[in-house]
Amino acid sequence: MLTFGVEEEYLLVHPTTGLPVARSEGVRAAAGLGPAVDEDEVQPELLQAQVEVATPVCQALEELGGHLLRLRHAVGSAAEGLDCRLAAVGAAPDVGETPVPVTERPRYRAMHINAGQLVDEQLINGMHVHVGVPDREVGVAVLNRIRVWLPTLLALSVNSPLWDGHETGFASWRTLVFSRWPVSGPPPRFVDLDDYESRAQALKAAGAVMDRGQLYWHARLSENYPTVEVRCLDVQLRADDAVLLAAIVRALVATAIREQKEGVPVPECPGELLQAATWRAARDGLTGKLVTPDGQLRRCGDVLCMLMKHIGPALEALGDTREVDALLHRLLREGTGADRQQKAFAEGGMPAVRELITSQSLLA
Repeated sequence: MLTFGVEEEYLLVHPTTGLPVARSEGVRAAAGLGPAVDEDEVQPELLQAQVEVATPVCQALEELGGHLLRLRHAVGSAAEGLDCRLAAVGAAPDVGETPVPVTERPRYRAMHINAGQLVDEQLINGMHVHVGVPDREVGVAVLNRIRVWLPTLLALSVNSPLWDGHETGFASWRTLVFSRWPVSGPPPRFVDLDDYESRAQALKAAGAVMDRGQLYWHARLSENYPTVEVRCLDVQLRADDAVLLAAIVRALVATAIREQKEGVPVPECPGELLQAATWRAARDGLTGKLVTPDGQLRRCGDVLCMLMKHIGPALEALGDTREVDALLHRLLREGTGADRQQKAFAEGGMPAVRELITSQSLLA
């Protein structure tokens, strides 16, 4: 069985104003003091109003969900003790007039020197799914096969429609903010592992990235773990939605490994078309049409049916079919995080949004 794990980034906000607050060091320290949290499970992020958590390696969806809830509650309790709140939201709905300080790490300070305004506006939070692969060569084959599904994954995950107190017109504003970095968006198709490594080295040599951590492709090989890392997702309001997305990602990886072994042709999709499909998914989420892996504009429901048919055998083999079906039906019935934020904003303005993002983040 393929193992997997999740990293989630959260925002820390003031309980009354909803503005980001720079208390990550205190929150991390307080969360790490609890007996239920290991020190390396709660980590710093780029800005001092952000915290990242990382689950252990998991085998089952129930196990993953339990870890996510445990970590969310630990960080949430620590935040409340320091008069702030945890918000699992893809972008800060309100950013305030004063930039949030950068976390005091040499790498983060260097990033701020190199891209000051961009770093100041990185009040965005993602969800990263790691799935174990046998080796990096297989990992590259997986990247080549799952890249065509990344816009659909993004559409399922959208949770950042607001910025600076107003609607952006995008369901995932986080995606647009992150696209400003030199290396971002859908990964190219690679010839093999040597091609992947040579491109990564060339980008570093050209000064496009400081290190491989800045290869912000929506899917990449992890440099720290024997995994493929899918990074196109907004962090989720609720832990169960994160479990759903992680399950779909794992099934996509399992399907890619099987097809690679069976010699199934790699799906073809030009990079510029994938980029356009990503932009459309970031704008519309599940409210409009999506671009299929072969570049056709289709109804959202049709594309989701294609996805589920594609990964169906893998879900069945992993024992995930029933839970994924139930969670997907709930998501489609209740809406994405972006849908729920937009509804709250229309009905009650920013106070309603603040209540939503701070209350839903600790729920299954």
